[in-house]
Amino acid sequence: MKRYILAHDLGTSGNKATLFSEDGELIASQIYAYDTDYFNVNWAEQDSMDWWRAVCETSKGIIQAAGIKNTEIAVVSFSGQMMGCLCVDRQGSPLRKAIIWADQRAQKQAAEIAEHISMYDFYRITGHRNSPSYGIQKLMWVRDNEPEIYENTYKMLNAKDFIVFKLTGNFYTEYTDGTSCNCLDINNLKWSERIIECAGIDGDKLPELKPSTFVAGGVTEEAAKATGLAAGTPVVLGGGDGLCANVGAGSISPGKTFSYVGSSAWIATTSEKPLFDEQMRTITWAHIVPGLYSPNGTMQSAGGSYSWIKNNICLAEIEQAEAEGRDVYDIINEKIELSPPGANGIIFLPYLLGERAPRWNPDAKGAFIGIKMENNRSDFLRSVLEGITMNLSIVLDVLRQQVDVEEILVIGGGAKGAVWRQIMADIYNARILVPRLLEEATSMGAAVTGGVGAGLFKDFSAIEKFIDIEYVHMPRKENFEVYTEMKRIFDSCYFALKDVFKDMTGLSLKA
Repeated sequence: MKRYILAHDLGTSGNKATLFSEDGELIASQIYAYDTDYFNVNWAEQDSMDWWRAVCETSKGIIQAAGIKNTEIAVVSFSGQMMGCLCVDRQGSPLRKAIIWADQRAQKQAAEIAEHISMYDFYRITGHRNSPSYGIQKLMWVRDNEPEIYENTYKMLNAKDFIVFKLTGNFYTEYTDGTSCNCLDINNLKWSERIIECAGIDGDKLPELKPSTFVAGGVTEEAAKATGLAAGTPVVLGGGDGLCANVGAGSISPGKTFSYVGSSAWIATTSEKPLFDEQMRTITWAHIVPGLYSPNGTMQSAGGSYSWIKNNICLAEIEQAEAEGRDVYDIINEKIELSPPGANGIIFLPYLLGERAPRWNPDAKGAFIGIKMENNRSDFLRSVLEGITMNLSIVLDVLRQQVDVEEILVIGGGAKGAVWRQIMADIYNARILVPRLLEEATSMGAAVTGGVGAGLFKDFSAIEKFIDIEYVHMPRKENFEVYTEMKRIFDSCYFALKDVFKDMTGLSLKA
């Protein structure tokens, strides 16, 4: 009998269910969308029962679409959005809507923690900065603003952990989502008693920690009726979406590095110990692979900056694409190739949404610097891709302090363009590996994690069955030399404008 792996990726906009064979072949996938409520400034919530409905419908749908028996699914595994807070009672019933990663309401609670522990000490414990983005600060907000819900909360869960409960009746989380709670000691992979005490929350409300490959239980009879899965099918915890992407991109041993490029972007590597940067420019996650870690840095507006310039400067290209039935980015890339490396001296600071790594400055702004009369549209377009990539290269420089990086596998929709990938190779001075499936790494990582947990695979090297490298971009020495000098100026531009950016914050509101 053939055996299949069902991976659910519970993202922000919907759940993507993907069915893989144990040989790594993608058999079928289905998406079920759900909504996010943004009804207050800095708030972002979702109905956790929408997650459950999404898993039920896509599980039934994918079995039917693939034409398989439910007994042929050997394991169900998960990736999911991280840094959330869903309060459930002892029966696992949600007590309120889930506060998701995009929610920033818990600023007062983050400040409360900061009164007891410095940012650097916090960073050395968790591998992350103290921020309202994370789970424990959101649970503190519930405590302070919805005390009855807090008192009745049995466990705080992330998205995938709630679905694991719905399937098995058991409460668990694993180390990657533990990291996203902002109270896991990254040095020993245990809940930090010091941070829990500083936060003033009941540590018993945090779920039991297990490895990502842990089998949480089998699908219950009740869940089988709701999902169409066979009762008893093993359910593996899986991991947070960013860390499943690590596995799906083959970053499963020290030095193996990948970059995700979407609206935001990050560079992540794999190491044998946490990476603590003295300037706290990068963060470290627990890895899905036992005994390993994933240092990385995420920037706010990567593909977002590219999309911005398309929408505001490339109206002619948009019209041309519509007339010719082409992808507008293909036309823009043709224009970019008319400008040489260095964009004829224009530097773009890609801080349209403030910045996380490597700046950690919400006041940062976007800027074009060095404009001359002889510059043209192609120079502006090229400078955007170069500025995004130079910003990411600063993250890479920090990672290279601990691991050697000679090649980087790229994933995500932003990695479709060959022009940008070559710019990456030249700025990073690294080979850029392009897989055939650019947008399936997260699902593949969840699938392999499930396969290892259920005993289908001996270890995580099974990901090699799933990854098919289609193209390799080699770095060009002459371009790297140009970009090395450009990056020095790029960095100087940011620091020269840092105070100006702060002064400009709120300026448009005063006008």
